[in-house]
Amino acid sequence: MLIVKKFGGTSVADKERIMNVAKRCIRDYQAGNDVIVVLSAMGKQTDVLIDMAKDINPNPGRRELDMLLTTGEQTSVALMAMAMDVLGVPAVSLNAFQVAMHTTSAYGNARLKRIDTERIRHELDSRKIVIVTGFQGVNKYDDFTTLGRGGSDTTAVALAAALHADKCEIYTDVDGVYTADPRIVKKARKMKEITYDEMLDLATLGAGVLHNRSVELAKKYGVQLVVRSSLNEEEGTIVKEDVKVERMLVSGVAADKNVTRISVVGLQDKPGMAFRMFDALAKANINVDMILQSIGRDNSKDISFTIPRDMTDDALKALEDKKDVLGAQEIKCKTNVAKVSIVGAGMMSNPGVAAKMFECLYNSNININMISTSEIRVTVLIDEADVEKAMNAVHDSFGLED
Repeated sequence: MLIVKKFGGTSVADKERIMNVAKRCIRDYQAGNDVIVVLSAMGKQTDVLIDMAKDINPNPGRRELDMLLTTGEQTSVALMAMAMDVLGVPAVSLNAFQVAMHTTSAYGNARLKRIDTERIRHELDSRKIVIVTGFQGVNKYDDFTTLGRGGSDTTAVALAAALHADKCEIYTDVDGVYTADPRIVKKARKMKEITYDEMLDLATLGAGVLHNRSVELAKKYGVQLVVRSSLNEEEGTIVKEDVKVERMLVSGVAADKNVTRISVVGLQDKPGMAFRMFDALAKANINVDMILQSIGRDNSKDISFTIPRDMTDDALKALEDKKDVLGAQEIKCKTNVAKVSIVGAGMMSNPGVAAKMFECLYNSNININMISTSEIRVTVLIDEADVEKAMNAVHDSFGLED
């Protein structure tokens, strides 16, 4: 059996935890399985490296930042291989170059294109545990790229898909997928299983358990995921196509504070203006989420939308460069906002879910700035200060507690 096991930064934060992970992986290896281990950088090392970069240059180039950040995972995999060696088990650490993980050239947010599996298969055939750097790849210029925060999950799922692994286990500091972040909502309940679609929306909307692109890949290639804790032996949450349990109205509540609202005021009200604006953002590799268009005065219109907060400067520059072409009067920016979302396949057959959520927020005196919906989710933009209160109120309102 081939098993891919991914461990996050907290799971390898120090010597004790590295040895714990090593022993856990060795158990599967000694049971006769082939084992691939994907690691993130130790603890908060990625944040430390970002702070170091910004101390030297407040606005570091994305290529050089990727060059720096990939050293975090290389440290983790090398130390893990050393740990397994001292425990008497052969292991080899490989970075993105050595595996050959080909990505697009979007520094900081690259997408995997393909993985060369020959080196990994050779090492597995030699009965070694293969330890691979997560979060990183190599583009057509032979530069290191990174896959975005949480990208080690995507590395693990991509490897599982490319090598047709029998299992893909994602280990974190929580013991599964919860109905909400248990650090914010104390009554949050762990789910035994959840569908790809529900998990994808939760991940995209701020649930930090899984990287959203990892769920996309898992769904596309039919990779069944198990999310579990590296700190205990408890059963985790299975992410798969269909679930056996009766669908609840709402499966979970998620929040995302990495949000900026931008409003472009006084756009010319004629065909092509929205295209030109969003095309400029797309060319700057900026993802746009919620969009609201309102009619202004004197043949003008206003468009508001949300983007990741860490892309704010790039977005404002892209829009300022097009301001004259768009005929925009003003570009406004608001960063003290956040998204709160409910997700659940049960919404499709139950009217009134959105109304219930809005009533709950009204009763908690929380103002809604923007609204976005799909068949299985409702998302609202609110003030960042109200996030904790909103999550708890909505979670209680839909009866998601234990």
